[in-house]
Amino acid sequence: MASLSLHQAGNIMNNILCQTLNLRFPVIQAPMAGISTPELAAAVSNAGALGSVSIGASTPDQAEAMIKRTLSMTNGPLNVNVFCHAPVVRNPELERAWISRFREVFDRYEAEMPAELSEIYQSFHDNEKMMDVLIAMSPPVVSFHFGLPSGDFLQRLKARGIVTLASATCVREALAIEAAGIDFIVAQGIEAGGHRGIFSTEDEDHQLSTFTLVQAIKKVTRLPVISAGGIMDGAGIGAMLRLGATGVQMGTAFILCPESAANTAYRDALKSEKAASTVITSAISGRPARCITNDFCHLARQFTQDCIPPYPLTYALGKALAAAASAKGAHGFGAQWAGQGASLARELPAGELVRTLVAEWQNG
Repeated sequence: MASLSLHQAGNIMNNILCQTLNLRFPVIQAPMAGISTPELAAAVSNAGALGSVSIGASTPDQAEAMIKRTLSMTNGPLNVNVFCHAPVVRNPELERAWISRFREVFDRYEAEMPAELSEIYQSFHDNEKMMDVLIAMSPPVVSFHFGLPSGDFLQRLKARGIVTLASATCVREALAIEAAGIDFIVAQGIEAGGHRGIFSTEDEDHQLSTFTLVQAIKKVTRLPVISAGGIMDGAGIGAMLRLGATGVQMGTAFILCPESAANTAYRDALKSEKAASTVITSAISGRPARCITNDFCHLARQFTQDCIPPYPLTYALGKALAAAASAKGAHGFGAQWAGQGASLARELPAGELVRTLVAEWQNG
């Protein structure tokens, strides 16, 4: 890889993200619950960027094991991501109606429908056991998705010297992040794959592009902004840094890395012509998320938002359906999250991908 130019080296030396976390490059591998692994995060951190794992889908014991394993493989910084979605309000009638909508599909794959929906993921809100894990492990970075933690939780993390990040999909959320005392804003544009970080599904989603959102947030807040959504190569990195972002967060770009946990069907879809088409749907999980257009997405077109139970109840059925279909060789019901640039993903080891991205950025 070519050495940094004096101009680029100077920019990195003055980059607050790199300074704060002792990074060589202002690049973050997105947490991606269920896809990011300790091996992926460690490889990224060892290459000079910021590796991430998500414990949003984990129990406290699983979270502790994941963080320990990652830290054992790298001396670089690590970002641990948590979900701050609102506590679930149950509506038995709505939930029963949702299950019944899928009877024909479960019958098609000769599978038993779930009798009820379950809260498969716990929110970080008031989750003292998960908080205890974070305090004990004290990763260098903790990031928040779907909202913000309580002021008490945040102060306890900051008292341990932990740097904090939070996702914003609009100016209103960015201002709330600044007011809470978070260190960095992750501006998640509409192009991003996976779940929208929108705080409340009851609020209007402004669906701003990454390009527009970064500028809008920078106009109203002094916090450094990290750009996320549709960034797949060095040219994208350079464009966002020139726009004024202090760094970039990239998720879809890392899914094909051998260190990720993506299954064969997911990888095949990402390497096929299907990757050129993505759509945002709430029907898979209960929250809006961008997915490669597949059988589930086509089925979801008939559902209105008001008939979909809240996250993560809906996800319990979504996962059951994906497993039932997969057992019969049908892989079009998986949560194949991906951003709009999915067709640009490359199948490279994570460390090599970081080096390639940086070389493209340097030579751009």
